[in-house]
Amino acid sequence: MSVSLTSEDSIPSAKAEQILVGAMEVFLGAGYAGTSMDRVAAQAGVSKHTIYNHFSDKEGLFNALIERLVLRRFHIEFGCELPLEDPPEQVLRRLALILLNLREDPEYIAFFRLLIAESGRFPELAQLYYQKVIQEGNRVLSAYLQAHPALTVDQTEARSHIFFGSLVCHILAQDVLQGKQLMPMPDQALIDCLIKMVLSPAAA
Repeated sequence: MSVSLTSEDSIPSAKAEQILVGAMEVFLGAGYAGTSMDRVAAQAGVSKHTIYNHFSDKEGLFNALIERLVLRRFHIEFGCELPLEDPPEQVLRRLALILLNLREDPEYIAFFRLLIAESGRFPELAQLYYQKVIQEGNRVLSAYLQAHPALTVDQTEARSHIFFGSLVCHILAQDVLQGKQLMPMPDQALIDCLIKMVLSPAAA
């Protein structure tokens, strides 16, 4: 028995991956507004027609980069399902570590900074990340908490929101805003507190 994650698209072809690598370099160097399909095509070493064969438009490319950087890692770890047969503490710890371990990827941190910097001019980009990562994470975790036969928790949506929101805020505060230089917070302490909060029984 399991809780389904959103099905991952098929693994990108070698050509699509080539385009995404080039697109990432252009987005990080020129910003969203300064990125054009011509520049991506030149950086990736493909024709503009080839890009449009794989991705609908610039936003489609940006969306694919979110999937490449973040969502692919969840599917590598879990496939398309959260296993109800595994201990809940273990499942939540694995979920948290997938997201927090993204900080070891300098490309992800640079992408996260770009997302924040461009969110004022292009709010749809921030909303795209929120929908793909936080909102989808909330949906999956809330469904998992409701479906697990050993758990008796209430307000599952709120618990899930706090879980994923806290992890994203931790990355922002510690790594993007350089908070780990001023007031470091060990990952393990944060994860332990979040798991205890999420799995605490419903009030009588």
